[in-house]
Amino acid sequence: MSEAVSFSDVLSAHKRLENHILKTPLLESELLNKLVGKRLLVKAECLQHTGSFKFRGGTSAITNLTPAQRSAGVIAYSSGNHAQGVAYAARRASVNAVIIMPDDAPELKIQNTRAYGAEVVLYDRPGGQCRESIGQQLAAERGLYLIKPYDNKEVIAGQGTCGLEIASQAGAIGISKAEVLVCCGGGGLTSGIAISLEARAPEMIVRPAEPAHYDDVIRSQKSGQREQTTNDQPSICDAIVTPSPGELTFPIIKRLCQPGIVVSDQEALQSMAAALKHLKIVAEPGGAVALAAALFHTQELDTDTVICVVSGGNADPQMIRRALETDSV
Repeated sequence: MSEAVSFSDVLSAHKRLENHILKTPLLESELLNKLVGKRLLVKAECLQHTGSFKFRGGTSAITNLTPAQRSAGVIAYSSGNHAQGVAYAARRASVNAVIIMPDDAPELKIQNTRAYGAEVVLYDRPGGQCRESIGQQLAAERGLYLIKPYDNKEVIAGQGTCGLEIASQAGAIGISKAEVLVCCGGGGLTSGIAISLEARAPEMIVRPAEPAHYDDVIRSQKSGQREQTTNDQPSICDAIVTPSPGELTFPIIKRLCQPGIVVSDQEALQSMAAALKHLKIVAEPGGAVALAAALFHTQELDTDTVICVVSGGNADPQMIRRALETDSV
């Protein structure tokens, strides 16, 4: 069975996104290089519109809508970053958007999604309400086009444009071989980047990074089938707390990615502080797990050069304060 997304899909998304997205920088700190003992490059997607890579996928999906879908409007569900990405992309395209968000999502993300003009529908995630069921019901009742956060072909293709930039930017400074660490929830960014690097930088190795207790992608890599996360352990990495890798994303990850790395909440907090201190960027906990994998799991890395994606920067002031109070590197 062929995979849902091809490199040509990524290239098509890149053409549609060319005048919409920011080309985010590839940053480097000599002090972090010394601490890690390797060359460490950071793809700062936290500087993308809406503060995360999700704007790429949201815009890719919105710009590929049919006239009938544009007229009807769209719906999405998300803890915050996909919500903001779709909401802002929809507003720029004059498309109505409904976003389903958990009522325990960071308040900053809820406020920003509303500020981008979307109708926000809150649900009780701790109480066990199912966002997928709510989304499907509202989509059917209102005739809305559902843009899933990672199991959507155009979303994955849009995220793959980040991989195109990594290949180009690294190649420009003479780097063709590296381990590329990617913050991973459902796997949209990880699979998209892997597709692009297979074509443009085949010596680069993509590895997912996940928070402790929510390592369903990494467990799935080991078993060869989609594993579920059923525990209710608390995690500050809300952006990438997902129950299972996606139906569309996992076959790509299974074929193209090497074993992932699990990081703790404390390591994510320390990496947030390190990003602010050494790179002058704001990272949220879930957006910092790839950096945490590089900083605290160096023994699991094999190459002399490591590229990690800081995938989101939508952290509440309280979380930033908490991170700065840790023992940073």
